[in-house]
Amino acid sequence: MTRNHRTHFVLIIALIGLISSGLALAADSPVIDRILSTGVLKVGMSGNQAPMNAKNKDGQLMGLEVDLANMLAAAMEVEAKFVVKPFPELLPALRSGEVDIVMSGMTITAKRTADVSFVGPYMLSGKSILTKSTLLAAADNAEDINEEHLTVTALKDSTSQSFAEQYLPKATLVTSDDYDAAVKMVIDGQADVLVADMPICVTSVLKYPEADLVTLSQPLTVEPFGIAIPATDAQLLNLLENYLRTLEEMEVLEDLKRKWLDNGSWVSTLP
Repeated sequence: MTRNHRTHFVLIIALIGLISSGLALAADSPVIDRILSTGVLKVGMSGNQAPMNAKNKDGQLMGLEVDLANMLAAAMEVEAKFVVKPFPELLPALRSGEVDIVMSGMTITAKRTADVSFVGPYMLSGKSILTKSTLLAAADNAEDINEEHLTVTALKDSTSQSFAEQYLPKATLVTSDDYDAAVKMVIDGQADVLVADMPICVTSVLKYPEADLVTLSQPLTVEPFGIAIPATDAQLLNLLENYLRTLEEMEVLEDLKRKWLDNGSWVSTLP
């Protein structure tokens, strides 16, 4: 992005922020009121879902969602504060008000929208597998992996768990609270397959080059990632939708995807 492009983007975001924030304050918007009064946007994420969010060797959070959250906070003229929790605890933290939004590779589903609202999607992903078996990595569909002798692991309370339960009923499913533990199960031979979003699988192959890990060449599904927000705050929904739309129109989202998905140089900074 050129300097003029960035300047144009900042001006547009600032204008939208002024207009939308004014509208929100005039209406009933408890979350925006809290964010503006504290000067902090509390963002919930797992912190171990590279390239979406992860900690580097210095313990600092990085990733596509970290960059995006910082942009949203800057547009609101507040500071982003990242609250790291295991994935299954993120939506309960949102419902309790411990965090204002959740950005953690969270797929927009009908079941989740019964309790929270979603802004986006800001990215399309899909289910893939991580394995040491080149035969399994050549699978064209879920039925090719649905075998009784296989042990499958997936993140607890995730769409990956739902996918495994629905499409791999013959396999033994073992859930995990975080991706690091799940990947280790595959590396150590405790699980034959990890079901996860494709970026997670690709990053794991790059992160552990000596582990003989492989993944699919194409995802098995298409899934939209969105920002989870409290279901009771329509003004926050409107504000973030405006921001995301502008980021997309200015091709900033594409820049982030190229940075984190097309270039693997950042993998060397992972612990």
